Amino acid sequence: MTVRDRFWEDIPLRQMTNEEWEALCDGCGRCCLNKLEDIDTDELIFTRVACRLFDDTTCRCANYAERKRIVPECVVLTPDTLKDIAYWMPETCAYRLLHDGQRLPDWHPLVTGDPASTLTSGISMLGRTVPEHAIPVEDWEDYPLDD
Repeated sequence: MTVRDRFWEDIPLRQMTNEEWEALCDGCGRCCLNKLEDIDTDELIFTRVACRLFDDTTCRCANYAERKRIVPECVVLTPDTLKDIAYWMPETCAYRLLHDGQRLPDWHPLVTGDPASTLTSGISMLGRTVPEHAIPVEDWEDYPLDD
């Protein structure tokens, strides 16, 4: 099956095919970053500390099909879960943007037709992360994502 042309502009998230849903991912890798939540302000802080399944050379999950079994705290996005966890996704995330009624950014691969546009736009986490096994949890706050 192929994705419909510019499907994200007209098709509600719940009506997208699985292929269209997966195509929304720009491959930035930011959803795979460990996050800290300030208990006083509820502010969400993204760190450069990546999930143990994150492949820093591809910005993809090394075991996408089994990620939830291997990493139980992994956030699995579906049209049903999105409303409750959209805030946990990066502000540039296509799923979050469309859920919030916004359009995809000009650099998004679906808009540009170029899979490398996430990297060339500076959004990609390629080569910018540290593996979680190398950093004690209590030190994650020392690795904020500074964009």
